[in-house]
Amino acid sequence: PSTPIKCGGAPIKITYLAEDHWKKHGVRNNIDIKFIKGGPGIFAVKKYADALTRVADRKNIDRIWNTDLMAIDAGKKEATFKHLETGEETVMKYDMIHVSPRMSAPDFIKSSPLAAESGWVDVNKHTTQHNKFNNVFALGDNSSLPTSKTGAAIRKQAPTTVQNLLSLIAGKPMNASYDGYTSCPLVTGYGSLILAEFDYDKKPKESFPFDQSKERYSMYALKAFGLPKIYWHGMLRGREF
Repeated sequence: PSTPIKCGGAPIKITYLAEDHWKKHGVRNNIDIKFIKGGPGIFAVKKYADALTRVADRKNIDRIWNTDLMAIDAGKKEATFKHLETGEETVMKYDMIHVSPRMSAPDFIKSSPLAAESGWVDVNKHTTQHNKFNNVFALGDNSSLPTSKTGAAIRKQAPTTVQNLLSLIAGKPMNASYDGYTSCPLVTGYGSLILAEFDYDKKPKESFPFDQSKERYSMYALKAFGLPKIYWHGMLRGREF
């Protein structure tokens, strides 16, 4: 959808995995795959967008941009899409459809004085402090921080928020600054992954001494076996690493 979603790369990941699954089961040549997105391109960071485009070309996946899903008729297996620039509506037949739903802040936040016009808690993108109420901080899913709402992002937001909150309580300047770092492990198939890491300026901020825009099994293994342990035994326990 054209709204923010939990992970900007999630829709293309399931598309690649589905293509790989159908290929392994010998039915890929009988299936036309369309990837339809409310945004203007496959990914926001050019380095990774170029790599993902090459993968989509290789897998023969059609792409349609700036188009939102408006309605589904399950009985007829028809989906209605609307082009966001022209307003033109198109009805497409489908055998299977996978949808990333529109997402927003909860109503109790959207209707509160804490919310920005977007509906999210209105905070400074570097300090995570509220732009009107200086004793309020927000991070993660409900904040207005202009970055992906991912675990990787909040891992970097949390130390900034804690340090600035403690500084505010102590009457000291808030010197901690969040640069918009986030990460998106982009699965391109069973056993391959592109590890995207970038900041507010859409500049790569990669952790490893090699080109992370290339598909690698090592990055797939990190996602499948390493990151769950880091999440459960590190992030959720408040351990920085």
